[in-house]
Amino acid sequence: MVDEKRLPNDLEKILAFLQPCKAQLSGVAVESTFNWYWLVDGLQAGGFNVHLANPGAIKKYEGLKHSGDESDARYLAHLLRLNILPTGTILAPQHRALRDLARQRGARLLSNQVKGLSAERIEQMGLHEDVAFALKANLAVIDTLSEQIGLLEKRLQEKVGQRPEYKLLTSVPGIGQVLATTILLETGPIERFAAAGQFASYARCVNSVHTSNGKKKGAGNTRNGNKYLAWAFVEAAYFAMRYCAQAKRFYARKKAKTNTAVAIKALAHKLARACFHILKERKPFDVTRCFA
Repeated sequence: MVDEKRLPNDLEKILAFLQPCKAQLSGVAVESTFNWYWLVDGLQAGGFNVHLANPGAIKKYEGLKHSGDESDARYLAHLLRLNILPTGTILAPQHRALRDLARQRGARLLSNQVKGLSAERIEQMGLHEDVAFALKANLAVIDTLSEQIGLLEKRLQEKVGQRPEYKLLTSVPGIGQVLATTILLETGPIERFAAAGQFASYARCVNSVHTSNGKKKGAGNTRNGNKYLAWAFVEAAYFAMRYCAQAKRFYARKKAKTNTAVAIKALAHKLARACFHILKERKPFDVTRCFA
């Protein structure tokens, strides 16, 4: 190894670090992430032989106990040295913008990716005209969807907002207007569930495991139940951790013994059972009873 160092996303600092050993380098491996353009273009302009590593085609040794940026970088260098590094095509800059524009037809974007943007702000960013056009298209879609979602939520509030069951559900930490509406409408009459466990199972908050002679022999049908309730209670669990100290402590205890996914599912299960009793008994949420 010649040298290694963690560097910020600053092209000048990266080039300054690589320049002293440029003559010794057969190439530079760059992992193909969503923002590789600036780095690859800058390295190529600096005279380096760049290889765009394809992470989807790289299989790491499964016995590794530790993994991180440093070990990943060493592994890419090792594959490059052996000339077995899976690579992707570095498309010329003049062709990328139009390709990225075409990809917007089937792309799934989160609203946070364009949060705070406006058509005027995009114009000021100095982007390639096709990239700017794609951003404006995404922004228009999100604005339209936001408007329609607002209308849907308003109508739902008019229909169910005054129902006593709705108000009882919003007494649960982590359950606001959207989740209360979802839980209420997807549950239907609570009387169709004989017990809290049956309701939690319908909400996909209970593990499905097949056992024989005390040993696990496989998993059951994890899709059996209501996917909308499953989503609602997991979302409620995440929010409950923010606003309810007892929920946060319960999650922390579970996570210490298992992992994040299992702990969240356990908290979702708790909230599902609590909602069953709330709807069944027509009483608001009791934090002491839930997390006793």
